[in-house]
Amino acid sequence: MRNLAFLLAFGLIACASAPPMEQHGPPSTEGIAPSWDAARADAILQRTQRLYLASDLSGLSDGERVAVRELLAAGERIHQLYMSQRHPQALNAAAYLAAHPELRRENDLFRMNAGPIASTLDNTREAFLTVSPETPARNMYPAGTTRESMDAFLAAHPDRRATLLDDRTVVVAATPENRAHALMVLDHHPVLDTLHPGLRTRLQNEETYLALPYSVAYAHDIFFIVDRLNAAADAVESGDPAFARYLRLRARDLLADDYEGGDAAWVTGNFTGNLNAQIGSYETYDDALYGVKTFFSLSLLVRDRARSEELQEALGDIQRVENALPYDHHREVRTNIPVGVYNIIADFGQARGTNTASILPNEAYLARQYGRTILMRGSILLNEELFAETQRAFAAAVVQSQANDLTAEGGFYRTLWHEIGHYLGVDQTADGRDLDSALEDTADLLEEMKADLVSLTSARILQQRGRLTEAQLRGIYASGIRRVLQKNRPRREQPYQTMQLIQWNWYLEHGTLRLENGRLRIDYRRYPEAVTSLLREVLAIQRAGDRDAANAFVTRWTTWRPDLHEVIAQRMRESERNRFTIVTYEALDGPQP
Repeated sequence: MRNLAFLLAFGLIACASAPPMEQHGPPSTEGIAPSWDAARADAILQRTQRLYLASDLSGLSDGERVAVRELLAAGERIHQLYMSQRHPQALNAAAYLAAHPELRRENDLFRMNAGPIASTLDNTREAFLTVSPETPARNMYPAGTTRESMDAFLAAHPDRRATLLDDRTVVVAATPENRAHALMVLDHHPVLDTLHPGLRTRLQNEETYLALPYSVAYAHDIFFIVDRLNAAADAVESGDPAFARYLRLRARDLLADDYEGGDAAWVTGNFTGNLNAQIGSYETYDDALYGVKTFFSLSLLVRDRARSEELQEALGDIQRVENALPYDHHREVRTNIPVGVYNIIADFGQARGTNTASILPNEAYLARQYGRTILMRGSILLNEELFAETQRAFAAAVVQSQANDLTAEGGFYRTLWHEIGHYLGVDQTADGRDLDSALEDTADLLEEMKADLVSLTSARILQQRGRLTEAQLRGIYASGIRRVLQKNRPRREQPYQTMQLIQWNWYLEHGTLRLENGRLRIDYRRYPEAVTSLLREVLAIQRAGDRDAANAFVTRWTTWRPDLHEVIAQRMRESERNRFTIVTYEALDGPQP
C-alpha cells in the first residue's frame, strides 16, 4: 500500500493512547496482530468492489502539475491526521501493516475503513486487528469519556462548554505532561500563541480537561501541510491567482483554526484554472459522542468545464424553492451559487470513498455572509459500476413494473438539489443558536434529511415550471426511494442511514410506499404530500432547537419490523454483488494493473 509507506517516510505520530501528543519517529507496533481469520475477512472482501479513478490531467499547466504534487503530499498527511482522530491506535496499526504487505486482507480492510475498525455485513463495527474497541469518544476526548461524564462536567462548569465543544479542538486530560507539552508547542511556534489569544492562560490554569486547538494538538503535521499549501499557491499564482489566494488563506486558517478567510476566498473567488480542492476539517459525522468535532479531509479535483457550465445555467430557481418550503420564516438566499462538476484526482481523510458531492462551508454565519460552493463529483455520480449496484438493489426492492424507474440522471440531479437544500430552509434556531450547538448529535441527521426533502420538493417545482419532464421527475423520485431503503437496521450513530430509515417509515405511514407480495410499490401521486409533511416536521424541529424533542422524533420513526423492513433488506442483500468499495487513484497508486 503506497499510501502507508508514504506516511512512514515522513514520520508518523505515535498515538497509542489519547491524548494525541506528538512523538516524532516510528510508532510502536508492539502487540498488534490480525484478530480475524481468513474466512471472516473474506466474507467482507468478497462483497467489495475495487474502484479505480483516473483523471485526465493532460490539460493542466506546468504550475498546476507542481501544485498537484504539493497538494497530494498535503493530502497524505491529512489522511494520517484523520486516522489518528478516529482511533488512538490507528497509526500504530498503519505502521504494522506497512511492515507486513503480505497481510493483503488486513491491508485491504484498513484502506477501505481508514483504520483498524471495519464495518461488517450486519452493520456492526469490529476491530480486525488487536487494538482497543471503537468508542464514541474516538480519539477526540480522553479515553473512557462518556456522554454522561462530560455532561456532568459541563453542567458544573458551563463556562467551559464553548472551548471543550468547539468544533476544532481535541479534548485531553489536564495532566502535567499534557499541559507542559501544549505550552511547549506555543513556545516553539509563537505564531500559534498570536493566533490563539487567551489560549496560554487557559492552558496554564484550567483543570480536569484541556481543549487543544487542532493546530496545537497536531502542530508538526499542520505546519507540514501549511508549507505544502503555500508551495502549491506559489506554483499556480501566475495562472490562477484566485486559487492561489485561497490556498494561502487556507494555510493561515489551519494555523488559526478559523476558516473564515479561506472559505470566503473559496466561495467568492473566480478560479480560472483547472483545479479545485476541499481542504480542512468540516464534517462532524465521525464524532459519536457529541456530534460537534470536525474531522480532516482533502479532496483534489479537476474541473469538468462542459458539465459545469451546463449545470450553472440550471440554478435560476433557488429563491422560488426557498419560498415554497413549508415554514413561515423564509429568507432571501443567494441565487449565484458557485457549482461545478469535477473528476477526482485523489481524496484523503473523511472525503475518501465514494462521496458524491459537497456543499461548504457549514457554519451558518459564513453561509449567510459569503454563500457556499457546491462540488459535484462526476466521476462518482456518473460511474456505471456504482450505478449498476444501485440499480440491482432498487429492482430487488420494488415491484417489477417500477424496477426501471431509477436512472443515473435522476440520481445526479437529486444529489445536486440535496446539496442546494443545505443552503435553504432553517439555518438557526428561533432564539438565534446554531443548529449544531442546539441539537448536537441529532443536528447532522436532521440537516441531511432536510436536504433530501428539499431536493424532492425542488424537483416537483422544476417540473411544474417546465424544466423537467415527467420521466425525469420520476427518475428523481425513484432515486429518492432508493436512497432511503436500508440493507441493515442502522446504528443510531449513523446520521445518514438513520435519517433514511425515518423517511422510509414516513413514506410507509403516508401511503407513498406499501408492501405488496414481498416488494414495495411506490405511489408517485402521494409522494409530494408525504415529502412536504415530513419536511414541515423537520424544519419545525430545527427551528425549535430542542434536542430532547429531536431525539424523541428520531426514536418514534426508527422502528424496524421483521415482517417489512427485514423482508426488503433481505431481498436487497440477496441481489447485491458488492456492499463495500476500495477506491484507488492513479495519482497515488499508479496505472491500473
